[in-house]
This record gives sequence, structure tokens and C-alpha cells, in this order.
Amino acid sequence: MKRSELIRQTRRLIDEGERLQLSPNLGALRLWIQLSDDLLSTAWGRMDRYHLAWLMVGRPDDAVRGRRMTPAEEVDYVRTVAEQKTAALRMSLRAIEDQHMPFVGESPEDEGPPAPGGERGG
Repeated sequence: MKRSELIRQTRRLIDEGERLQLSPNLGALRLWIQLSDDLLSTAWGRMDRYHLAWLMVGRPDDAVRGRRMTPAEEVDYVRTVAEQKTAALRMSLRAIEDQHMPFVGESPEDEGPPAPGGERGG
């Protein structure tokens, strides 16, 4: 994956995370989490259970267990998880864009057409 593509997709997922916080929807959250997990895995590799537990993304302390959530609880849950995962995506974006960290499966950007004299331009 090219760095520019990873940046573009990460920004798109951050935007969607912000939309989910404003307009919570559990079905949309589930899809967004899957898409963001796939992207983060592509960029940084799969996380084992230890790392996921350490991050605690998607595991709010006050999550309802053993019964269906009320509509208000569902809204709170979606907002909390979207906020946490959006923060993780922002950290990833900073690492890629600002800190220029290498990532798993990185492919080179197109270097542009050859310049006069045979060297590639930028």
C-alpha cells in the first residue's frame, strides 16, 4: 500500500468516526470498526489479544452486558467506541504522515515521469 493511499483511507475513517459520534448508529459502527481494523492491520500488522486488551478499544468500562442496551445506552456506547477508535486512527495518521514511520506492506509512491537526462522527477 502506498503511503498516500494509507493517509487518504485513514483520514476517511477518521471523518466517519467523527460522524458516528455526532449521529450514532450501531450497525454503521460495526462496519466502521471492521474497516478500520482491516486498515490498521494492513498498515501495522495484526494485534494479538494482549495488545488489544492493553488498548481497550471498543471495551468501555460501563458497557452493558447480559441484556439488550436501551436506545440511550446504545447511543452512549457508539459514541464512546467511535471516540476511542478515532483516537487510535489519529495516532496512526500522525505516525504515517508527521513522523514518516515505515509500515508493513509499504510500497513506493510513483516517482513521476523521467526528467530530461534520465532521472526520475518527484
